[in-house]
Amino acid sequence: MGMRSFDYSRAGTIDEALSLMGQDGDGLVRPLAGGTDLLPLMKCDIVTPTRLIDIKRVSDLPSGVEETGEGLEIGALTTLSEIETNSVIRERYTALAEAAALAASPQLRNMATIGGNLLQRPRCWYYRDPHFHCWLKGGDECFARDGENQQHALFGDSPCVAVHPSDLPTALVALNAEVHLRGSNGERRVPLANFFALPTEERRTENTLGSDELIVSLRLPTPASGTRSTYLKAMDRKVWAFALVGVAAVVRMDGSEIADARVVLGGVANIPWRVEAAEQALIGNAPSDDLAARASEVAVDGAHPLEHNGYKAPLAKTLVRRAVTELTSQHRKG
Repeated sequence: MGMRSFDYSRAGTIDEALSLMGQDGDGLVRPLAGGTDLLPLMKCDIVTPTRLIDIKRVSDLPSGVEETGEGLEIGALTTLSEIETNSVIRERYTALAEAAALAASPQLRNMATIGGNLLQRPRCWYYRDPHFHCWLKGGDECFARDGENQQHALFGDSPCVAVHPSDLPTALVALNAEVHLRGSNGERRVPLANFFALPTEERRTENTLGSDELIVSLRLPTPASGTRSTYLKAMDRKVWAFALVGVAAVVRMDGSEIADARVVLGGVANIPWRVEAAEQALIGNAPSDDLAARASEVAVDGAHPLEHNGYKAPLAKTLVRRAVTELTSQHRKG
Protein backbone atom coordinates (compact mmCIF):
# COMPACT_ATOMS: atom_id res chain seq x y z
CA MET A 1 0.00 0.00 0.00
CA GLY A 2 1.45 3.37 -0.99
CA MET A 3 1.45 6.52 1.06
CA ARG A 4 -1.34 8.97 0.23
CA SER A 5 -0.35 12.34 -1.18
CA PHE A 6 -0.12 15.30 1.21
CA ASP A 7 0.97 18.93 1.25
CA TYR A 8 4.21 19.88 2.99
CA SER A 9 5.02 23.14 4.77
CA ARG A 10 7.99 24.25 6.81
CA ALA A 11 7.35 26.39 9.89
CA GLY A 12 9.87 28.97 11.13
CA THR A 13 8.30 29.66 14.53
CA ILE A 14 5.98 27.93 16.98
CA ASP A 15 3.23 30.49 16.21
CA GLU A 16 3.57 29.78 12.50
CA ALA A 17 3.35 26.02 13.11
CA LEU A 18 0.27 26.46 15.35
CA SER A 19 -1.35 28.74 12.78
CA LEU A 20 -0.84 26.12 10.05
CA MET A 21 -2.11 23.35 12.34
CA GLY A 22 -5.14 25.44 13.28
CA GLN A 23 -6.29 25.65 9.66
CA ASP A 24 -7.83 22.22 10.12
CA GLY A 25 -9.92 21.11 13.08
CA ASP A 26 -9.89 17.37 12.36
CA GLY A 27 -6.25 16.60 13.10
CA LEU A 28 -5.46 16.23 9.39
CA VAL A 29 -2.57 18.69 9.64
CA ARG A 30 0.23 17.05 11.59
CA PRO A 31 3.63 18.28 12.81
CA LEU A 32 6.70 16.37 11.61
CA ALA A 33 10.03 16.23 13.49
CA GLY A 34 12.00 12.97 13.42
CA GLY A 35 9.12 11.14 11.71
CA THR A 36 10.24 7.73 13.01
CA ASP A 37 6.69 6.80 14.05
CA LEU A 38 4.49 9.12 11.97
CA LEU A 39 5.86 8.08 8.58
CA PRO A 40 5.40 4.30 9.18
CA LEU A 41 1.82 5.03 10.33
CA MET A 42 1.24 6.97 7.11
CA LYS A 43 2.67 4.12 5.03
CA CYS A 44 0.17 1.75 6.67
CA ASP A 45 -2.66 4.20 5.93
CA ILE A 46 -3.44 4.45 9.67
CA VAL A 47 -2.73 8.18 9.84
CA THR A 48 -3.72 10.11 6.71
CA PRO A 49 -2.79 13.78 7.12
CA THR A 50 -3.57 16.17 4.30
CA ARG A 51 -0.57 18.31 5.25
CA LEU A 52 2.67 17.85 7.21
CA ILE A 53 4.26 20.80 8.99
CA ASP A 54 8.03 20.39 9.28
CA ILE A 55 8.97 21.70 12.75
CA LYS A 56 12.62 20.56 12.80
CA ARG A 57 13.89 24.09 12.17
CA VAL A 58 11.40 26.04 14.28
CA SER A 59 13.60 28.72 15.83
CA ASP A 60 11.83 28.97 19.21
CA LEU A 61 11.18 25.23 19.69
CA PRO A 62 13.97 24.14 22.03
CA SER A 63 16.43 21.37 21.37
CA GLY A 64 19.02 20.10 23.81
CA VAL A 65 19.39 19.70 27.56
CA GLU A 66 19.72 22.70 29.86
CA GLU A 67 20.31 22.85 33.61
CA THR A 68 18.10 25.40 35.38
CA GLY A 69 17.58 26.43 39.00
CA GLU A 70 14.60 24.07 39.22
CA GLY A 71 16.23 21.06 37.55
CA LEU A 72 16.57 20.04 33.93
CA GLU A 73 14.83 21.37 30.81
CA ILE A 74 14.79 19.06 27.78
CA GLY A 75 13.65 20.60 24.49
CA ALA A 76 11.04 18.72 22.43
CA LEU A 77 13.45 18.42 19.47
CA THR A 78 16.21 16.80 21.56
CA THR A 79 17.12 13.42 20.07
CA LEU A 80 17.21 10.20 22.06
CA SER A 81 20.94 9.99 21.32
CA GLU A 82 21.53 13.36 22.98
CA ILE A 83 19.59 12.19 26.04
CA GLU A 84 21.45 8.88 26.17
CA THR A 85 24.89 10.51 26.12
CA ASN A 86 24.26 13.62 28.25
CA SER A 87 26.55 13.47 31.29
CA VAL A 88 24.11 15.20 33.70
CA ILE A 89 21.29 12.83 32.74
CA ARG A 90 23.56 9.81 33.08
CA GLU A 91 24.69 10.88 36.52
CA ARG A 92 21.54 12.34 38.13
CA TYR A 93 18.64 10.99 36.05
CA THR A 94 20.13 7.59 35.31
CA ALA A 95 16.83 5.84 34.55
CA LEU A 96 16.23 8.24 31.64
CA ALA A 97 19.69 7.71 30.13
CA GLU A 98 19.26 3.93 30.46
CA ALA A 99 15.80 4.05 28.86
CA ALA A 100 17.16 6.09 25.94
CA ALA A 101 20.07 3.67 25.47
CA LEU A 102 17.64 0.73 25.27
CA ALA A 103 15.24 2.39 22.83
CA ALA A 104 15.30 1.36 19.15
CA SER A 105 18.52 1.25 17.13
CA PRO A 106 21.38 3.79 17.09
CA GLN A 107 20.18 5.07 13.71
CA LEU A 108 16.67 5.69 15.01
CA ARG A 109 17.95 7.24 18.24
CA ASN A 110 19.84 9.79 16.11
CA MET A 111 16.58 10.74 14.35
CA ALA A 112 13.85 10.31 16.96
CA THR A 113 12.97 13.30 19.15
CA ILE A 114 11.78 13.15 22.74
CA GLY A 115 8.58 15.01 21.76
CA GLY A 116 7.74 12.40 19.16
CA ASN A 117 8.72 9.57 21.50
CA LEU A 118 6.09 10.66 24.03
CA LEU A 119 3.45 10.48 21.28
CA GLN A 120 4.47 7.12 19.82
CA ARG A 121 1.42 5.00 19.02
CA PRO A 122 1.01 1.34 20.02
CA ARG A 123 2.79 -1.44 18.15
CA CYS A 124 -0.26 -3.76 18.39
CA TRP A 125 -0.33 -5.77 15.17
CA TYR A 126 -4.10 -5.24 14.77
CA TYR A 127 -3.68 -1.48 15.12
CA ARG A 128 -0.76 -1.43 12.66
CA ASP A 129 -2.52 -3.68 10.13
CA PRO A 130 -4.64 -1.64 7.68
CA HIS A 131 -6.97 -4.64 7.21
CA PHE A 132 -8.27 -4.44 10.80
CA HIS A 133 -10.53 -1.54 11.73
CA CYS A 134 -9.87 -1.91 15.46
CA TRP A 135 -11.41 0.09 18.30
CA LEU A 136 -8.37 2.38 18.62
CA LYS A 137 -8.78 3.38 14.97
CA GLY A 138 -12.46 4.17 15.48
CA GLY A 139 -13.92 0.69 15.08
CA ASP A 140 -16.16 -1.27 17.45
CA GLU A 141 -13.87 -4.12 18.49
CA CYS A 142 -10.47 -4.69 20.09
CA PHE A 143 -9.34 -7.74 18.11
CA ALA A 144 -6.41 -8.38 20.45
CA ARG A 145 -8.60 -8.95 23.52
CA ASP A 146 -9.56 -12.45 22.34
CA GLY A 147 -6.92 -12.77 19.64
CA GLU A 148 -3.10 -12.69 19.42
CA ASN A 149 -2.35 -10.85 22.67
CA GLN A 150 1.07 -12.14 23.72
CA GLN A 151 2.47 -8.60 24.04
CA HIS A 152 -0.60 -6.82 25.34
CA ALA A 153 -1.82 -5.19 28.55
CA LEU A 154 -2.12 -6.53 32.10
CA PHE A 155 -3.64 -3.37 33.57
CA GLY A 156 -6.22 -0.71 32.74
CA ASP A 157 -9.94 -0.77 31.98
CA SER A 158 -9.79 0.76 28.50
CA PRO A 159 -11.62 -1.01 25.63
CA CYS A 160 -8.14 -1.29 24.03
CA VAL A 161 -5.50 -3.72 25.36
CA ALA A 162 -2.52 -2.38 23.37
CA VAL A 163 0.48 -1.19 25.42
CA HIS A 164 2.45 2.05 25.31
CA PRO A 165 5.55 1.18 23.28
CA SER A 166 8.01 3.88 24.41
CA ASP A 167 10.72 3.33 27.01
CA LEU A 168 11.44 6.93 27.93
CA PRO A 169 7.98 7.91 29.24
CA THR A 170 8.17 5.13 31.86
CA ALA A 171 11.41 6.64 33.20
CA LEU A 172 10.15 10.22 32.89
CA VAL A 173 6.99 9.49 34.91
CA ALA A 174 9.15 7.85 37.59
CA LEU A 175 11.36 10.97 37.63
CA ASN A 176 8.31 13.22 38.13
CA ALA A 177 8.66 15.02 34.79
CA GLU A 178 6.35 17.81 33.69
CA VAL A 179 5.51 18.55 30.05
CA HIS A 180 5.21 22.08 28.64
CA LEU A 181 2.55 22.37 25.91
CA ARG A 182 1.66 25.27 23.67
CA GLY A 183 -1.48 25.63 21.59
CA SER A 184 -3.75 28.20 20.00
CA ASN A 185 -5.28 28.91 23.43
CA GLY A 186 -1.95 29.51 25.16
CA GLU A 187 0.43 27.40 27.21
CA ARG A 188 0.01 24.78 29.90
CA ARG A 189 2.31 22.68 32.04
CA VAL A 190 1.09 19.23 32.95
CA PRO A 191 2.66 16.49 35.10
CA LEU A 192 3.61 13.81 32.58
CA ALA A 193 1.72 11.25 34.68
CA ASN A 194 -1.48 13.24 33.90
CA PHE A 195 -0.57 13.87 30.27
CA PHE A 196 -0.85 10.14 29.62
CA ALA A 197 -4.41 8.82 30.00
CA LEU A 198 -6.21 5.60 29.15
CA PRO A 199 -8.08 5.91 25.83
CA THR A 200 -11.82 6.60 26.06
CA GLU A 201 -14.78 6.40 23.69
CA GLU A 202 -14.39 10.14 22.94
CA ARG A 203 -10.56 10.29 22.90
CA ARG A 204 -8.97 7.27 21.25
CA THR A 205 -5.38 8.18 22.00
CA GLU A 206 -3.08 7.52 24.95
CA ASN A 207 -2.54 11.18 25.86
CA THR A 208 -4.40 14.44 26.37
CA LEU A 209 -2.56 16.52 23.73
CA GLY A 210 -4.96 18.75 21.83
CA SER A 211 -4.97 18.59 18.01
CA ASP A 212 -3.82 22.23 18.00
CA GLU A 213 -1.03 21.77 20.57
CA LEU A 214 2.71 21.15 20.36
CA ILE A 215 5.03 19.68 22.98
CA VAL A 216 7.60 22.40 23.69
CA SER A 217 9.78 20.85 26.40
CA LEU A 218 10.02 18.65 29.47
CA ARG A 219 11.07 19.72 32.94
CA LEU A 220 12.61 17.32 35.47
CA PRO A 221 12.95 18.43 39.09
CA THR A 222 16.38 18.18 40.73
CA PRO A 223 16.55 14.83 42.54
CA ALA A 224 16.90 15.14 46.32
CA SER A 225 20.18 14.06 47.88
CA GLY A 226 20.42 10.27 48.25
CA THR A 227 18.30 9.56 45.14
CA ARG A 228 19.20 6.84 42.63
CA SER A 229 17.24 5.57 39.65
CA THR A 230 17.35 2.79 37.07
CA TYR A 231 15.43 1.46 34.08
CA LEU A 232 15.32 -2.26 33.30
CA LYS A 233 13.73 -3.82 30.25
CA ALA A 234 12.90 -7.36 29.14
CA MET A 235 12.78 -7.83 25.37
CA ASP A 236 11.87 -10.60 22.96
CA ARG A 237 15.24 -10.22 21.28
CA LYS A 238 18.39 -8.97 22.94
CA VAL A 239 18.57 -5.57 21.25
CA TRP A 240 16.36 -2.94 19.60
CA ALA A 241 13.02 -4.56 20.43
CA PHE A 242 10.04 -3.03 22.18
CA ALA A 243 9.68 -3.79 25.87
CA LEU A 244 7.69 -6.85 26.85
CA VAL A 245 7.96 -5.30 30.30
CA GLY A 246 9.96 -2.28 31.47
CA VAL A 247 10.49 -1.01 35.00
CA ALA A 248 11.65 2.44 36.05
CA ALA A 249 12.44 2.74 39.74
CA VAL A 250 13.57 5.73 41.79
CA VAL A 251 14.68 5.31 45.40
CA ARG A 252 15.79 7.98 47.88
CA MET A 253 17.69 6.75 50.91
CA ASP A 254 17.86 8.61 54.20
CA GLY A 255 20.43 6.85 56.36
CA SER A 256 19.57 3.16 56.28
CA GLU A 257 15.89 3.72 55.39
CA ILE A 258 14.05 4.17 52.10
CA ALA A 259 12.61 7.68 52.45
CA ASP A 260 10.88 7.85 49.06
CA ALA A 261 10.27 5.59 46.07
CA ARG A 262 8.63 5.62 42.63
CA VAL A 263 7.93 2.45 40.65
CA VAL A 264 6.53 2.66 37.12
CA LEU A 265 5.93 -0.28 34.76
CA GLY A 266 6.14 -0.10 30.97
CA GLY A 267 4.74 -2.53 28.42
CA VAL A 268 1.82 -3.52 30.68
CA ALA A 269 -0.87 -0.87 29.96
CA ASN A 270 -1.96 1.76 27.42
CA ILE A 271 0.16 4.22 29.42
CA PRO A 272 3.16 4.10 31.78
CA TRP A 273 1.70 2.32 34.82
CA ARG A 274 2.68 3.70 38.20
CA VAL A 275 2.34 1.16 41.04
CA GLU A 276 1.90 3.15 44.23
CA ALA A 277 1.31 -0.01 46.28
CA ALA A 278 4.90 -1.08 45.56
CA GLU A 279 6.14 2.39 46.52
CA GLN A 280 4.27 2.30 49.82
CA ALA A 281 5.69 -1.16 50.57
CA LEU A 282 9.21 0.30 50.27
CA ILE A 283 8.90 3.70 51.99
CA GLY A 284 9.96 3.82 55.61
CA ASN A 285 11.69 0.44 55.56
CA ALA A 286 15.29 -0.75 55.57
CA PRO A 287 16.28 -2.53 52.34
CA SER A 288 16.37 -6.33 52.38
CA ASP A 289 15.74 -9.28 50.09
CA ASP A 290 12.34 -9.77 51.76
CA LEU A 291 11.39 -6.14 51.20
CA ALA A 292 12.34 -6.26 47.50
CA ALA A 293 10.31 -9.46 47.12
CA ARG A 294 7.28 -7.91 48.88
CA ALA A 295 7.40 -4.80 46.68
CA SER A 296 7.59 -6.99 43.57
CA GLU A 297 4.53 -9.00 44.67
CA VAL A 298 2.32 -5.96 45.26
CA ALA A 299 3.54 -4.39 41.99
CA VAL A 300 1.38 -6.86 40.05
CA ASP A 301 -1.67 -6.77 42.33
CA GLY A 302 -4.71 -6.12 40.17
CA ALA A 303 -3.14 -7.49 36.97
CA HIS A 304 -5.59 -9.14 34.58
CA PRO A 305 -3.60 -11.31 32.17
CA LEU A 306 -5.14 -12.13 28.81
CA GLU A 307 -5.04 -15.61 27.31
CA HIS A 308 -1.49 -15.42 25.95
CA ASN A 309 0.35 -12.83 28.08
CA GLY A 310 0.32 -14.40 31.55
CA TYR A 311 4.16 -14.54 31.51
CA LYS A 312 4.29 -10.75 31.91
CA ALA A 313 3.29 -10.71 35.60
CA PRO A 314 6.20 -12.85 36.85
CA LEU A 315 8.50 -10.97 34.47
CA ALA A 316 7.39 -7.64 35.99
CA LYS A 317 7.95 -9.02 39.50
CA THR A 318 11.48 -10.13 38.60
CA LEU A 319 12.36 -6.71 37.15
CA VAL A 320 10.93 -4.80 40.13
CA ARG A 321 12.89 -7.00 42.53
CA ARG A 322 16.08 -6.53 40.50
CA ALA A 323 15.62 -2.75 40.25
CA VAL A 324 14.97 -2.30 43.99
CA THR A 325 17.91 -4.56 44.87
CA GLU A 326 20.22 -2.67 42.52
CA LEU A 327 19.23 0.76 43.88
CA THR A 328 19.59 -0.21 47.55
CA SER A 329 22.61 -2.53 47.29
CA GLN A 330 24.89 -0.20 49.29
CA HIS A 331 22.45 -0.13 52.22
CA ARG A 332 21.32 -3.75 52.45
CA LYS A 333 21.56 -6.04 55.41
CA GLY A 334 20.91 -9.27 53.52
